[in-house]
Amino acid sequence: MKYPYLFNISGEWIGFINENKEVYSLLGNYVGYLADGPRILRKRVYSFDKPRVEPPPPPGRILAPATVPLAPMMSELTYSIIDLLEEEPERLATADADELREDMD
Repeated sequence: MKYPYLFNISGEWIGFINENKEVYSLLGNYVGYLADGPRILRKRVYSFDKPRVEPPPPPGRILAPATVPLAPMMSELTYSIIDLLEEEPERLATADADELREDMD
């Protein structure tokens, strides 16, 4: 993360975060919230009725580190909460692989 941008391990932009720790995809769709650990969480049952927000301008690619430290051990989640990057990683796809992007005519 390089506020407000979120990147994958290859250095590609996958989303952004706002000042309320809400996480959005490249298209401006709400996907979850940033927890106090390095996790993006969301309620399992969610209506996805939050309005789409305008994404910030694309940041360009960053140079990702060659190695990353092991992630810290994380506490168990209740059934009503999901870890977005484990259960629905496709919600934070790169610009060229986003299945939720509208088709061009």
